[in-house]
Amino acid sequence: MKTSRLEAFSDGVLAIIITIMVLQLSAPTETDIYIYIYIYILYLLKHLYF
Repeated sequence: MKTSRLEAFSDGVLAIIITIMVLQLSAPTETDIYIYIYIYILYLLKHLYF
């Protein structure tokens, strides 16, 4: 019984840490959007033609 409580506690701590990390993300700028589009196009080209 003790290990399940420890597992639940560690899952809760991990969920809180991930939530804090996600909340600290910022919105991408215009330059970042162009970079993401470029990377996406390269990804599609690689998987469609190779």
